[in-house]
Amino acid sequence: MKNQTEVEQFILLGLDNVLELQYIVFAIFLLLYMATLVGNGVIVIVIFTEPRLHIPMYFFLGNLSCLDVFYSTVTVPKMLQGFLSELQTISFKGCMVQLFFFYFMGGTEGILLGIMAYDRYVAICNPLRYTLLMRKEVYLLMAAAAWSTAFFHALMHAVVTARLPFCGPNHIEHFVCDIKPLLKLACGSTHLNLMLLSTVTSCVAMGPFIITVISYFYIITFLLFKVQSQSGRQKAFSTCGSHLTVVALLYIPLLFNYMLPTLGTSSQQEMILTLIYSAITPVLNPLIYTLRNQEVKMAMKKILGRKIFTFW
Repeated sequence: MKNQTEVEQFILLGLDNVLELQYIVFAIFLLLYMATLVGNGVIVIVIFTEPRLHIPMYFFLGNLSCLDVFYSTVTVPKMLQGFLSELQTISFKGCMVQLFFFYFMGGTEGILLGIMAYDRYVAICNPLRYTLLMRKEVYLLMAAAAWSTAFFHALMHAVVTARLPFCGPNHIEHFVCDIKPLLKLACGSTHLNLMLLSTVTSCVAMGPFIITVISYFYIITFLLFKVQSQSGRQKAFSTCGSHLTVVALLYIPLLFNYMLPTLGTSSQQEMILTLIYSAITPVLNPLIYTLRNQEVKMAMKKILGRKIFTFW
């Protein structure tokens, strides 16, 4: 079949309304990106090196931190490049690769948050069966299912979008190759793309979100009516509070962006929402989990103390 695509490269318009402050904005997002790499990298190292944290909850947290590093790396470096160049171009193939990884990382993170909610439900509401229900082969299978489901979801969108004819113009009203701004540039019918975005992506996003809501409904009900110990309630609410904060930071902008996938929505609004869950949320996650999680803080102090002692 002859390739109908005539556009060989796209121009990412990015945040063109901040050109007067481009160097300040560049510095801010560079610091955020560096903080994302350091913060999430520290969490991964702590979880990997501390034997007490080799349990399902922290295994999933380690996966989440890895995802945050990859997710921000897919979007932020290219956005930073745009602040320093007058014309930010990306090849057609490069655009499709970025689109694939953007949906791969984002989808995996969304599914993983649903799994983490289920893990907390089992740990709090069925503690006696926790070791059976969340044994090693089960939580490894859950993580593999999250990554593989998101992989095929992203591959579907990348393949279907790549097959569209693009005849020009080639200006993408975004700082990343997202589907909706790309569909505005397509010459052919985008009905299939919009249908997949509306049904499949909504299911991939809403499925874990519904699991999270149901899990926390049971958790809160259990804590309020069946747990008498004040310290037990406090510890459980502290752990759950961290997770719910992360869920809110990811899902609120994500659902606004994709639950109504029409082409008429404001590109400026889409960019702001994308910035929240691809650049800002990844840097907040390590802070949320370390500030509210005593076990992670203790493990960090232990490892840092050991390193300082070894250095001296």
